[in-house]
Amino acid sequence: MGHSNHHHGRPSKGREAGPLIEIHDELTDATMERRLWIAIVGCAVVTVIGLVMLWPREELTTTIDSSSLFGDRVEATVLSNNVEPCTYDPIAGCYQVTLRILGGSNPNTDFSWELPFGNGNSQYEQGDDVYVYETALPDDGVSYAFADFQRETPLILLGMIFVIAVILLARWKGVGAIGGLVASLLVLVVFMLPSLLRGHNAVAVALVGSSLIAFVALYLAHGINIATTVALLSTFASLVVIGALSYIFVVSANFTGFTEDSSYILALGVSIDARGLLLAGIVIGSLGVLDDVTVTQVSAVWELRQLQPNATRQEIYRSAVNIGRDHISSTVNTLFLTYAGAALPLLLLFNVTGQSISTVSTSEVVATEIVRALVGSIGLVASVPISTWMATRVLGAGPAITPSTV
Repeated sequence: MGHSNHHHGRPSKGREAGPLIEIHDELTDATMERRLWIAIVGCAVVTVIGLVMLWPREELTTTIDSSSLFGDRVEATVLSNNVEPCTYDPIAGCYQVTLRILGGSNPNTDFSWELPFGNGNSQYEQGDDVYVYETALPDDGVSYAFADFQRETPLILLGMIFVIAVILLARWKGVGAIGGLVASLLVLVVFMLPSLLRGHNAVAVALVGSSLIAFVALYLAHGINIATTVALLSTFASLVVIGALSYIFVVSANFTGFTEDSSYILALGVSIDARGLLLAGIVIGSLGVLDDVTVTQVSAVWELRQLQPNATRQEIYRSAVNIGRDHISSTVNTLFLTYAGAALPLLLLFNVTGQSISTVSTSEVVATEIVRALVGSIGLVASVPISTWMATRVLGAGPAITPSTV
């Protein structure tokens, strides 16, 4: 009886306690790892089910042919842009822009525009490749209107520089990252956009598409291992936070979601949920920054574990969170500047009209960007403790798990 008290409780000091604690940690790590794999398989199954249910099978029907609004888009080249007297007022000067039409119903023919000074009409220079809208006239003639400049060559060149830079720095991981980028683009173009245009629930499409993108992008870039799985599950958990906050504040602030672009879509007779589209945009826009933070945190935990093999989970957690704080402080400012830069012309317009800061900030166009930035930032802040805690539970202590570096 006298010895019974010595067998109760978990040893905390002495050499004999070490193996028991180590075995306990290994069992905890292994159990946590199995649970994470079960969770990620469950997420994959839900994603596949959502993909099947929301796949755009129906034909897209519109009440108005888009070509009737804009005309057919054809290629052309600027031959000259000269200042000459205007036909309607010989005293005034106009730009006479001559084009060589390269496609459409009258290829290899010339067409001239008479354009007033200003409004960027001086930007046309000889040799510029442009697109024009070709519209049939009642007298069997055709009319042409400027559509846009051709930008394929510089964009392709910039894309090649980007690919080379990523591969030179990240090597095989860079190849995987480029593959994930291509996959993300395919998911967006092949699944998400067609599904949204067919009237499927915008938030459901965004969640399923974001999940698919996260699966493909993270596993392609970082490999199929427990560390990447931790980052992926942390991303999903943070997306839930962002989705919930987005819904609460978009609804409570009475956002309609209607913009100039959505009005064009409605003009074509396509039925869309404008508010749902706004929520979907917030979720999709947050995904790219989220996986950056979660991957970084998991990588930090693993590196700290390698450098300090005897550190406790709490010590590694604190060190990794400190890294996350620095990351978040810079990322939040980056988000704000990104949204501010995108809305700069609109902010200038409000400033010219002399409207107050409160009026500008509460208008739907600007308030939408404010909510987008703040909700995304809250999701980023939440992702640091979530991903760090999950990573320390699996990678932070004990020699049982040695995943590939994220």
